[in-house]
Amino acid sequence: MTIRAEVEKLLGRLGVPAESYTGGSLAVRSPINGEIIANVRTTNDVDKIIAEAHTAFLAWREIPAPRRGELIRLLGEELRAEREALGTLVTLEAGKIVSEGLGEVQEMIDICTFAAGLSRQLAGQTIPSERPRHRMMETWHPLGVTGVISAFNFPVAVWSWNAALALVCGNSIVWKPSEKTPLTALATQAIFERAAAKFGNVPAGLASLLIGDAVVGKTLVDSPLVPLVSATGSTAMGRAVGPRLAQRFARQILELGGNNAAIICPSADLALALRGVAFAAMGTAGQRCTTLRRLIVHDSVYDSFLSQLRKVYASVSIGDPRTAGTLVGPLIDQQAFDAMQSALTNARSSGAKVDGGERVNVAGCSDGFYVRPALVEMTQQNDTVRHETFAPILYILRYKNFDDAIALHNDVPQGLSSAIFTMDMREAERFLSVAGSDCGIANVNIGTSGAEIGGAFGGEKETGGGRESGSDAWKQYMRRATNTINYGTDLPLAQGVVFDID
Repeated sequence: MTIRAEVEKLLGRLGVPAESYTGGSLAVRSPINGEIIANVRTTNDVDKIIAEAHTAFLAWREIPAPRRGELIRLLGEELRAEREALGTLVTLEAGKIVSEGLGEVQEMIDICTFAAGLSRQLAGQTIPSERPRHRMMETWHPLGVTGVISAFNFPVAVWSWNAALALVCGNSIVWKPSEKTPLTALATQAIFERAAAKFGNVPAGLASLLIGDAVVGKTLVDSPLVPLVSATGSTAMGRAVGPRLAQRFARQILELGGNNAAIICPSADLALALRGVAFAAMGTAGQRCTTLRRLIVHDSVYDSFLSQLRKVYASVSIGDPRTAGTLVGPLIDQQAFDAMQSALTNARSSGAKVDGGERVNVAGCSDGFYVRPALVEMTQQNDTVRHETFAPILYILRYKNFDDAIALHNDVPQGLSSAIFTMDMREAERFLSVAGSDCGIANVNIGTSGAEIGGAFGGEKETGGGRESGSDAWKQYMRRATNTINYGTDLPLAQGVVFDID
């Protein structure tokens, strides 16, 4: 069976209308072998869809939050039922190995569980008033239409992080997925509509889909009916989106580039560190925003650790992500491959030693872009290292002094995820302190990737400053009101101001 035939079978099972992925102008290729697997129809009536989403918001905001949570609970149940089918589609369209495709859908299920519980906890606080017989408090209200722009590497999970929270908070959703992965978006939309049918009386347009290029995304970003846009992608994309949103005072949740590092200390459990580094650096073929891209190793363990790491890199299985035992699948396309080769060329020209990085031939997948993950020993952290290349390149640097390791770690424009491997409590605590990692995520004795949905996800500096998923990220999807209630008979003013009238 061709990949296209397999994809069409999955889409049919998931309830996606055939006319949405046949006869359209957007050709979708599987990174597994370069085969065109669909011709998707793009969206023409963007403004109309956004207007419908706004109308849906006006109705949905009146539904009690726990009732809104029931819709998300039902969505989680539908995702459980279709975990294997949707996970397989992720593999076929995005090139993730089977366990990662299934794991992405599990993230969607987990955030639905989280958000359903959250729907009963959208609480403000009571604040002491300085005025007698007055009560001051905060209330949280739905915000409006939430725009979601997602990237190819997590084609469905990122939508769920935003949609589950935004919907329980009383908002509607308009989603523009990556042009490289629209099929998983169509499938997710069909699954949502199934949950909505079971819920009953869901306003039309509550969760909508926009398929198209940057022009479609621009319309979403510029619409005055969209008070919040959550955009995941490159820093370059964020530089384009951020100012447009700021110009109209819209809120933004930007999840942009990561140039994540791990420090290997003299006291580290090297066997543990080896496993943590291997997945963080090579998982998803290096195409995670949390991928480990820089390794800062103490001089005393550098040679022994690098020797072990080379053996792992030389033996890792690269191939068709559908094949059992494969750990590294393909890059998304030739553009990603060319960017990787350009970065390696720049590294060599600066005197770096490069192991790996070459294209790998995979039987039956000649038009796929498979590469051996690269280990690059650098003499210094130059501009090539500071630039995030979305591919499995791990730059390796030595350090002697812990202060120097922290300085190297923070000396990049991005600030998403970070890790330290150490058994020294003082080093671990320093790394987590204000004088340590400057990233939004800082881990001890685990890698940089594989975040859980319970914690807020996001980073600082050129990563954009946004937070999605757990903790109190829900507050970004609501507007806060401070309320003061006078239950007395006098009208004292704050700060002792006197304004008496006869």
